[in-house]
Amino acid sequence: MSTKELCKIVIVDDEILIRQGIKHYLNWEQEGFQIVGEASNGKEALEIIERTHPNIVLTDIVMPIMDGEELTRIIKSKYPEIEIIILSSFGEFDYVRSTFQSGVVDYILKPKLEASTLLEVLNKAVSRIPTTDTYQTKQQERMSVNHVIEKLMSGFEAADYEAELLARVFPYNSFHLLGVVFSENIPREGHTKIQESITQQYQTSLGQANYHVITFDKNETVIILNVNNDKSQEVLDFAKRAVETYTDTCFVLTEPFSDLSQIGYIYNEKVTKLLQYRFYFSNIPLLEEYDLQREIPDIETFNMEWFTKECKHSRFQEAFSYLQEYVSIFSKCYTTDVFEFKSFFENIIFTITVILNNMEYDVSEIVSSKYEYFRAINEANSAKETVEHLNKFIDEVNKYVHSERNHPSNLNMKKLLQYIDDHYADQLSLADVAEHFHFNPSYLSNYFSTHNKEGFSEYLNKVRIEKASQLLLKDSAPISEISGMVGYSDHSYFCKVFKKMNGMSPSKFRRKHT
Repeated sequence: MSTKELCKIVIVDDEILIRQGIKHYLNWEQEGFQIVGEASNGKEALEIIERTHPNIVLTDIVMPIMDGEELTRIIKSKYPEIEIIILSSFGEFDYVRSTFQSGVVDYILKPKLEASTLLEVLNKAVSRIPTTDTYQTKQQERMSVNHVIEKLMSGFEAADYEAELLARVFPYNSFHLLGVVFSENIPREGHTKIQESITQQYQTSLGQANYHVITFDKNETVIILNVNNDKSQEVLDFAKRAVETYTDTCFVLTEPFSDLSQIGYIYNEKVTKLLQYRFYFSNIPLLEEYDLQREIPDIETFNMEWFTKECKHSRFQEAFSYLQEYVSIFSKCYTTDVFEFKSFFENIIFTITVILNNMEYDVSEIVSSKYEYFRAINEANSAKETVEHLNKFIDEVNKYVHSERNHPSNLNMKKLLQYIDDHYADQLSLADVAEHFHFNPSYLSNYFSTHNKEGFSEYLNKVRIEKASQLLLKDSAPISEISGMVGYSDHSYFCKVFKKMNGMSPSKFRRKHT
């Protein structure tokens, strides 16, 4: 501290009487101090600290929302220059002991809190606070480190004075890059909290270790881990614990390297590839470089011509078995661009839909659902998830093509029957229907008999007599008119057919039912 500057203090305690008592213990300005804020819990304290930039925090250990132990860890991670004094009761020594591991100055028992004791501990804290010039130098140094690292990442070499700066900031002889990608489900403010927790855990786990955080975009952060080269296993253990803690976050870890000037190459050639390849290694919580040493399987180009031919000949089982075997191998080719990988699946779904439509299957339901499959594949976070969407689509198609109601022959018959139902009142003949559907009349006659209970003429008469029966009951028109309304030009022939089908003449049918 400079001699002219007052030392700024924040008081944190959930009991307002304690805070008020502390404020009246001393003539603060006369002793060289200034109380710049007070809070009732750790969360409030962090907001005040960010706003006021105090030199000392005097905090209770047991508080609601955020206690003094967690507050201490966060302060020492984000603001290592701030000194902390703990207030505690007799029964809280275990908590106090844990805060000492984070670097607090001292603790004061509340029942023994006196002005002289408080002043003594405050002065002890002041002796550990760097001068204003030193503090500003450290702030400038941090900004300079960011600049130098950005320079190295861009492929430039560091100047001699910049290399000296990096040597001071990173005193240990080995580096790892820990890549962290936050899930889109985690809000932006949660990124900072997770990042702080990870770096705290890192420093607690490894002791002699430094770090530096680089934020690339809204979801990706890379942490430079600086340790001695005999700490590689401890770094790996720490990273595995972080993975277990934050299961919704993606982690990758590089092998150790000794020259920080390589950071641009390490990031571009190692970290970015690891992050991309995680799409194919979703079953590995922490992806490392040696995971990429596994052999990429040889795979031939997908035989789309054969696949299409098998589907067109309704050999769906053979076609889909080939597809699923191919996909099983393809999903292990982790160097494939993710966009290219997903495009293959979307193309297969589109092709199957077109084939079924050309085979005259009623594909209206599949056509509407295919866009949902496209969306799901586009949003898939792993190769495994992409394959699952394809398998689900294939299951749906299999059920569809094996359903009798969707078979093309049944669909064609349905169209024929519908046409007759729509045109029964016309002078309709087998030749007329054959011409409309571009069939040979004799082929149509055989087709109709094969796929329907009645032949063409029987079915047409059945429809016409059913319609005539309805008109006889609902319409007072003469029977001769009704026969013409349902497509019979010969009244006597109509009466003959009606009697044959209903067991009575049209006139008797009308009298009986009215």
